Amino acid sequence: MATAQVQTFTYKGKDKNGKSVQGEIKGSNPALLKAQLRKQGIIPTTVKKKTARPFSGASKPIKPADVALFTRQMATMMKAGVPLVQSFDIVAEGAEKQTLKEMILTIRDDVSAGLSFGSSLRKHPKYFDDLFCSLVEAGEQAGALETMLDRIATYKEKTESLKAKIRKAMTYPAAVVCVAVIVTGILLVKVVPVFAETFANFGAELPAFTLFVMGLSDAAQKWWFVWLVSFIATIFAVKEAKRRSKKFEAFIDKYSLKIPVVGPIIYEAIIARFARTMSTTFAAGVPLVDALTSVAGAAGNAVYREAILKVRDDVTTGLQLHHSLRSTGKFPVMLLQMTAIGEESGALDEMLEKTAIHYEEAVDNSVDNLTTLLEPMIMAVLGVLVGGLLIAMYLPIFKLGAVI
Repeated sequence: MATAQVQTFTYKGKDKNGKSVQGEIKGSNPALLKAQLRKQGIIPTTVKKKTARPFSGASKPIKPADVALFTRQMATMMKAGVPLVQSFDIVAEGAEKQTLKEMILTIRDDVSAGLSFGSSLRKHPKYFDDLFCSLVEAGEQAGALETMLDRIATYKEKTESLKAKIRKAMTYPAAVVCVAVIVTGILLVKVVPVFAETFANFGAELPAFTLFVMGLSDAAQKWWFVWLVSFIATIFAVKEAKRRSKKFEAFIDKYSLKIPVVGPIIYEAIIARFARTMSTTFAAGVPLVDALTSVAGAAGNAVYREAILKVRDDVTTGLQLHHSLRSTGKFPVMLLQMTAIGEESGALDEMLEKTAIHYEEAVDNSVDNLTTLLEPMIMAVLGVLVGGLLIAMYLPIFKLGAVI
C-alpha cells in the first residue's frame, strides 16, 4: 500500500482564549490535521495546502552551486562537533530556497529514522550523483565523515568554479554574435528600406553591393520570423539529438575541442576536472577501478569518457595507471609525469591535486585572455557589419555626387 505524501498546509483558527492564530503544519490529510490542531487547543477554521508564490524561494530550482554550499556548511558544522541531525536543522534554517530546505529536512528525517547519510542522499539522484554518494558512504564507513565532507565540498566548489569559467568563455563569443545579429537585423529591417525608397527615384543603376544589401533587407522583412523560428528550432533539435544519440553527442564533443581559442579552454577544463575527481576519490580510499568508473561519469565530454573507460579496462588487467593514460593519446605530458611520480612515491592523490590546480589556473588565465582578445574583436565585427551596411547605402549618393 502506497504511503500518503507528506505536504505543507497553512491553517487559520482560534486558540482557547479566542485569539486568532495562523501557521503551517505538515501532514497528508486536512481532516487529520484539523484533529491534530484541536488536540493542541486550536479550533481551525481553514486548513489548506500551501501553494508556492511566483518568484518565491519555493519555486526556485536547486542548482549545483546550492549543493556545493550545502556540503560546505555540513562539513563546517560537523568539524565544529555539531551532531549530524542537528547540523541538518541548522543548515536547513539558513537555506534561502524553500525547495532546498525541504530536501534537507527530508534527508534529516531519513537519517533520524536510521538510514545512513549516503543512502539518504541516494534518494535524490537529481542533486547527488553516484560519485557524491559513494564518497559520503566511504567517509561513513571509515568513521571520518567530517573530513570526507570537507573534501567533497572542496571538490564541488572547484568543479562549479570551473564550470562558471567555461560558461564565461562560451557566453562572451555568443553574446558578440547575438549583438551583431540584432544590430544588423535592425539596420536591414528599419534603416535600409528608407534608403531603398530614396533610391527608387534615382532612375540610375545602383552599385552591386547596394543591390545585394537591399536584397538582404527585402528577405529579412519577409522571412525574419521564419529565420527566428528556424534558429530556435535548430538549437532545440541539437540539444535533443545530443541527449538522445550517443554518436551525435560524441560528434559534438569531439569537434568542440577543435574550436579555435575556445577548444583549448574546454580541453584544459576536462583535464582539470579529471585530475580533481581522481584526487578526491583516491584520497577517499575508493579502489582505483571504481574511481575511474566515477571519473568517467564526471568527465563532461564523450570523447574523454570513452578514453577513461578504456583506461579502467587496462588498469583492470594489471597495467599501471600512467601507462594506461599514455596509451589513449588523449592526456597531456604533465598529467602523465605527475601520475607516474605519484604512483612511484605513493602520493598519487597529492600529485593529481597539484595537476588539477595547475590546469584550473590555466583555464582561469585562458578565459581572461579570451576576454581581452574579444574586446577589440567586438569592435571590429560590429564595425564591419554596421560600416558595411552604411557604405552600401551611401555608395549611390557618392556616385551621384561624382556625376554632378
